[in-house]
Amino acid sequence: MRELVASLCSDECAGRAPGTPGGRLARQYVVEALRAAGLDPREQPIPAHGGANVLAALPGAIDRWVVIGAHYDHLGMQGKRIFRGADDNAAAVAILVEVAARLAAQRPDGRGVLIAAFDAEEPPWFVGSNMGSEYFAQHPPFPLDRVDMMVCMDLVGHAFGPEGISREVRDTVFALGAERSVGTGRIVSELARVESGLIVRRADAEIIPPLSDYHAFWRRELPFLFLTAGRSRVYHTPSDTPDLLAWDKMAATARWLERYVRDACARDAITFENRTDDASTLRGLVELTTALIPFTSQASIGLAQARSLLAACDAAGRLPAKRTGELQNLVAMLESGMA
Repeated sequence: MRELVASLCSDECAGRAPGTPGGRLARQYVVEALRAAGLDPREQPIPAHGGANVLAALPGAIDRWVVIGAHYDHLGMQGKRIFRGADDNAAAVAILVEVAARLAAQRPDGRGVLIAAFDAEEPPWFVGSNMGSEYFAQHPPFPLDRVDMMVCMDLVGHAFGPEGISREVRDTVFALGAERSVGTGRIVSELARVESGLIVRRADAEIIPPLSDYHAFWRRELPFLFLTAGRSRVYHTPSDTPDLLAWDKMAATARWLERYVRDACARDAITFENRTDDASTLRGLVELTTALIPFTSQASIGLAQARSLLAACDAAGRLPAKRTGELQNLVAMLESGMA
């Protein structure tokens, strides 16, 4: 993973903006890495900006699919400053390739897996028709109704919170969207702590605006899971460099994702359900703020608020509409405090 991240963050890739020489070189690195992993990748050109998605299929016993995606583009250059995008999103691409290699070596039972390295996730293409994942959804390699699950990774390369605080906090990756998947939602909870060095915490997808490639699948009511550690202090700055990545956590994330995908591929049925589960978010916040009490005086305030909101949830795990803003503010404060 280190070699691929270093290549994607190199001077030659110059920030990996779509349609630039650096963007094309980055795409070449991704193609070569997938080939070395035992897959047969192909490019899906996006004419509007000269970028392209990189897709590699691992057919299964049935003609239904789990898509695993991460965007490989970044912000390019501003003047002489290179925005290298190690956490955003070279780390996730390296994890994607690692998982692809494991799945290619031993195919999952049941569904096939499509590996998707998307281009053009960053502005000015974000949530437009030429964003790589949206273009994929408009021009899928097979009917989109054969996709039973999409897993997206973005900002998964860093430890959650500053050095010196509890591993119970720093090892966290959030999994958004499990509540909207009938058939795979429980997997996240069952596997939350199976990998040393990683804690996967469920959170409702609506705690943040749609911020990555899962948006194209969510808006088409396809089950999805979004893995992220949130925005770090170097988000969208030239300081987002490989030396700040949490390599052991990335390795654990790859192992966890392989487990999750194998389980999802073998499930009998996976369907979309448009439901909200605020309680899952709040249970995670209670755990995190409890772990933070020895490190910050603000944690006790956050814990009290999280417990109050959790007690206000109904039997289905939903907050009253008038209190959802409190939850969003609490999540924003935690992300800001841990950046």
